[in-house]
Amino acid sequence: MTKYGSYTGKVAKVDLTAKQWEEYPINDNDRKLYLGGKGLANRILYDFIKGPIDPLGADNVLVVTTCPLNASGCPSSSRFNVSTVSPLTGIITSSNSGGGFGISLKRAGYDGLVIVGKSETLTVLEVTQDGIAFKDGEHLKGKTTGETQELLGGRSGKLVIGPAGENMVRYACAISDERASGRGGIGAVMGSKNLKAITAFGVRASHFADKEKLDAIKKAWTNKLRAHPLTGGQLPRLGTAALITPMQQHNILATKNFSQGNYEDFRSVSGEVLAEKYLIKNKGCPTCPIQCTRVVEVEGKAVKGPELETLGLLGPNILNNNLEQIIKWNYELDELGMDTISTAGSIAFAMELAEKGIWDSGLQFGKVDNLSEVFHKIAHKDGEVACLLAEGTKRMSDKFGGKEFAMNAKGMELAAYEPRGAVGQGLGYSVGNRGGCHLNAGYLVVLEGLGLNVDPLTPRGKAPLTIMFQNLMEAVSCGGSCLFTTYAVFPGMLYSKPNSLVTRIVNKVLPYLGGVLSIANKVPSLLAVNIAALIPHTVAIQAATGIKMSVGNLMMIGARSYNLERLINARLGVDKSWDTLPARLTDELQQPDNDKTKVPQQKLLKQYYKGRGWDEQGRIKPSTLKYYGLNKLDCIWERSTIAND
Repeated sequence: MTKYGSYTGKVAKVDLTAKQWEEYPINDNDRKLYLGGKGLANRILYDFIKGPIDPLGADNVLVVTTCPLNASGCPSSSRFNVSTVSPLTGIITSSNSGGGFGISLKRAGYDGLVIVGKSETLTVLEVTQDGIAFKDGEHLKGKTTGETQELLGGRSGKLVIGPAGENMVRYACAISDERASGRGGIGAVMGSKNLKAITAFGVRASHFADKEKLDAIKKAWTNKLRAHPLTGGQLPRLGTAALITPMQQHNILATKNFSQGNYEDFRSVSGEVLAEKYLIKNKGCPTCPIQCTRVVEVEGKAVKGPELETLGLLGPNILNNNLEQIIKWNYELDELGMDTISTAGSIAFAMELAEKGIWDSGLQFGKVDNLSEVFHKIAHKDGEVACLLAEGTKRMSDKFGGKEFAMNAKGMELAAYEPRGAVGQGLGYSVGNRGGCHLNAGYLVVLEGLGLNVDPLTPRGKAPLTIMFQNLMEAVSCGGSCLFTTYAVFPGMLYSKPNSLVTRIVNKVLPYLGGVLSIANKVPSLLAVNIAALIPHTVAIQAATGIKMSVGNLMMIGARSYNLERLINARLGVDKSWDTLPARLTDELQQPDNDKTKVPQQKLLKQYYKGRGWDEQGRIKPSTLKYYGLNKLDCIWERSTIAND
């Protein structure tokens, strides 16, 4: 079924309408070109998405994919991916999640599931080594994500939705253990298909191309992560919440619906206070040496604590300094199955609409005692206000106005980084394939103050750096590694010694490397080297699978996936007009006395298109399609298949 190691060699197409499944004929060329995860999901979706569709209709496709490093024991390698057409944005969304579900799916014998159709009644999809069964899920109706997983019981991995998914809140998420497939409404798509849960269980052992070499790589890689000041220091000590303080210092902390970049009482919601007053212990995904999860107590239970995005957007961005409330809300939103980022962004927008006298939703900045009730009403679409909030900021701004301060990109609410304090991050928000996502944006903010200290306000070099980071992060996700492992790509001394001569030189020089980076971005095959000390992902993937891998090959895979997703989005209507930010970020100065404190969108966009090999309208040039092998793609589902009832 495959000559490569690590893969099971089997992907299943599951028809919820007909209650049957068949093998989906992925071949080794697909594995070589896309690896797995999001890349393989994009390749599958390309055959299904020919034009605009109803994301909440039966024609939408839900693709769940594992990755080659799943079940390999490599550090931080438990990631799996879910991709579909988003009910929030109308374009492709993907969510990369941790927890045990991806490993369980692989041990059950599957590299992925392609889910089509719609069940007449609430259903649980049960995946085992014996096949796939369709189980009645009506007894789980209305149950929270925690209740659902508890009632399903057993040793299986689980991916479930809560009330928000069942009621098709446009930003409903899916939950596995306590990990969220969070962005873009994946939970709503499951709800629209009457798919309450997917369970997976098996004991299939993985075969690796070179196990002895892989074991050596795992050991060295784990030691590297533990020795790095970010992955071995900051993240285990404070989690992602550690970023609140440097975001404040660099005017990157979104405050009062992104009208400001800092918050006077930021310390009250900081990682330091979270660790001092509320942390019970650290926790992490399977095989993860970083252990960044905060375990806290809510209602007598030890549960996952809030990440940076939740702290920032339910804290400073709505003028709330009550950390205990945020901890409680984070748990409630996970149980309801709602994306904390889009929920918080929608609340903040409604608060500003009320402040400006445009729409009185009963929400006000700084007055937050009623938010638990509001969240429950949104999840159940209880009342007119809740139904409007469940639509997200873009649709609310379509109805009420206020587009200039509706903080979304392509319809997806922005993450917690205020881009007028980090303009490269602003570019990434606008061009990201799934919308206002900090990770799909390329996360250039890590260079612009949250790791290194490259000038955050200069546009110089930011476009090629964004492209390179997007391609790298795309490829790392396809392989199955947590994106936090990319923090260690830069030598630790650049973080631990910010004032050293070497670090200061790197910060100064990086923006001027745009020309060199542009060549590498356009012809990544030139990077036919392995630098295992900086990017262990390449040697690990090769040892696990047997697929020849270099830095250039890895970047090719990332760029191919990114361009393919743009190609699919074009079928869904995306063009240059979609690559925008709210006017607050491009036209208004964050600091009135500094004319650099806005995102120079058009200048950056022109450089980005050129660096990507796209034309001035944001369309992929034929030569670029040909370079990545995207000009002639066969139809996967027309290959031979094996049917099963």
